[in-house]
Amino acid sequence: MKPTKKASEMTTGELAAYIDQSVLKPEFTEKDIRQYIKEGVDFGCATVCINPSSLPIAAEYTEGTNTAVCVVCDFPFGTSTTSSKVLQAREYCSHWKIKELDIVANFGWIRSGKWDDVTKDIAAVVDVCHEYNTEVKVIFETDALTVDEVKKACECAIAAKADFVKTSTGFLTGHETHGASPEIIKVMLDTCNGRIKIKGSGCIRTREHFLRLIDMGIDRMGVGFRSTPIILSINKK
Repeated sequence: MKPTKKASEMTTGELAAYIDQSVLKPEFTEKDIRQYIKEGVDFGCATVCINPSSLPIAAEYTEGTNTAVCVVCDFPFGTSTTSSKVLQAREYCSHWKIKELDIVANFGWIRSGKWDDVTKDIAAVVDVCHEYNTEVKVIFETDALTVDEVKKACECAIAAKADFVKTSTGFLTGHETHGASPEIIKVMLDTCNGRIKIKGSGCIRTREHFLRLIDMGIDRMGVGFRSTPIILSINKK
């Protein structure tokens, strides 16, 4: 969605509302998880994006704040069975206050052109999440796909009634990674044309890149815990 003013004119709070602070590294200690979730809340981020095992900590730190919980599901590969994805989503949404759930599409299926299967897989998760008023972001892993595959995957997510399409997990290996490049975000914006929201993630490390994507009309960005204070121009003490 195009903003009503230039990103460079926005307040720190307005900019933070575009951010899902990523707290997803599997090697994090509980101390690390607590620190980076707390920082995301203190910065005023839209959500903290966390692994399911971090849900109790995220619930503790976000309670009574303007920062919500975003949990990942079948992350980072998206290769579980559809029924398993549904069970995971219901387990998280039925026990916790989750604003958004980021599910990984089966991007091997996308590369195989199994469009009906891709749509059904996404829709099954969307249906259960919407029972709990939880929005769904669908991660495509765009660096593993062609532009045409990204366009068709966007159509699958729209048909499945998902709430967002999203570029990357940040954990892809074996490919050159560009993450939320302006080029792929433009492809997604043009393809979706306001029918679904857009989240960019991966390689958003500078304030210039962050502001540019806002001006393009992106709705949300996944930003790593190290990069959030940089793009918000916050000096951590």
